[in-house]
Amino acid sequence: MQPDTIANPGPLGLCGFALTTFVLSLHNAGAGVPADGPHGVVTGLAIGYGGIAQLLAGMWEFKTGNTFGATAFSSYGAFWISFGMMFIPSTNILASYSDPDVLRQSLGYYLLGWTIFTGIMLIASHRSSAGLVSLFFFLFITFILLTVGKLQNSLNSQIAGGAFGIVTAIIAWYNALSGLLTKDSSYFSLPIGRLR
Repeated sequence: MQPDTIANPGPLGLCGFALTTFVLSLHNAGAGVPADGPHGVVTGLAIGYGGIAQLLAGMWEFKTGNTFGATAFSSYGAFWISFGMMFIPSTNILASYSDPDVLRQSLGYYLLGWTIFTGIMLIASHRSSAGLVSLFFFLFITFILLTVGKLQNSLNSQIAGGAFGIVTAIIAWYNALSGLLTKDSSYFSLPIGRLR
């Protein structure tokens, strides 16, 4: 009996991550919208594409035996779902904070946890490819800046985090495209700098 084959879930996970990060980062950077304004339009994207699609990609990575991909996609998918849920009024998460300073600190701690996790993933990616290491490096810087932005109430740090987030999204899309351009589907490929 021939074993079930599964397609590479990496490009799906990377695209879900890239698009959601791109849209939120444009808001954080103040690109055509106020940097300190609402970004509720990201909520549906965060839950549907960055969240659920990426979480599914993570589960499929388990099936392929890729522990790193499974951990990364499942975790960041859960990040986007949790982030999106905060901004759904019926969850009452943000409204439960009567003091905006306490809310800002809480969001800072939330981002700090994801900064630490991203640092762990950056270390774990060091033998994969230059493309993947670059992705986690820029994501790590993005989270540091966004964390500082919340904990220090610094709009400039948030804007810088948004700019780094845009670069992170572009790198993620590049990695996704590299995974999509297979010998069966493309006449050319994109280098990602294998480190093994």
